[in-house]
Amino acid sequence: MAGRRALKAVLIDLSGTLHIEDTAVPGAQDALNRLRQASVAVKFVTNTTKESKRNLLERLQRLNFDLQEKEIFTSLSAARSLIEQKQHRPLLLLEDSALEDFTGIDTSEPNAVVIGLAPDHFNYQTLNKAFRMILDGAPLIAIHKARYYKRKDGLALGPGPFVTGLEYASDCKATVVGKPEKTFFTQALADLGCSPSEAVMIGDDARDDVGGAQKAGMLGILVRTGKYREGDENKIEPPPHLTCSSFPDAVEHILQNLL
Repeated sequence: MAGRRALKAVLIDLSGTLHIEDTAVPGAQDALNRLRQASVAVKFVTNTTKESKRNLLERLQRLNFDLQEKEIFTSLSAARSLIEQKQHRPLLLLEDSALEDFTGIDTSEPNAVVIGLAPDHFNYQTLNKAFRMILDGAPLIAIHKARYYKRKDGLALGPGPFVTGLEYASDCKATVVGKPEKTFFTQALADLGCSPSEAVMIGDDARDDVGGAQKAGMLGILVRTGKYREGDENKIEPPPHLTCSSFPDAVEHILQNLL
């Protein structure tokens, strides 16, 4: 902690860190309650694009997690901000359950491609439509580029391979708005009134959660749940501040060593 300021905020990933679909990580609810009793702000940051913020909140509350909608910062929120700023009319390649986070956005005669995780829409016809739009000059906006994520039945492809395919075919580079982008982390911290040097990130994705946070100036704690695979901690430089078995152990480390 030499050269770092006192810890003021903890950013927490959701899927794979607190829960996997409708199953909570053992002990995560109690650990979150213990963390809330400490003198730190808590915010939940997620690249999840499979469902709206409201649906995500309801899922977590059903699992007895104590959190409020205003505490959740999603890559969908970041994407909407960019669309509004640029006044794009997006072709939204998203699951239907995520579309409510774009209510009010004009999608008529689209002039931009916005892509998240959309298994029900990743077919040749839809991807080819996006490809042709990009060739005609439409910007490609990736909500994130995760390689894969964890489901109950095992690992599953994320949006990254599909974004990369569109980049390759159209010879363009996507604008990425979610983790691991530095702007995502700074936006998440903005209303907490603290700098990256006063914050720590807990997540199961070495590159997007921990690597991204550390490049933004935060500490990163990697948990061996969710999408974690043996050796992931060796895939980023610098390595994680800590690699531990699960979210409760990460909280214990923070309470014992970082406050």
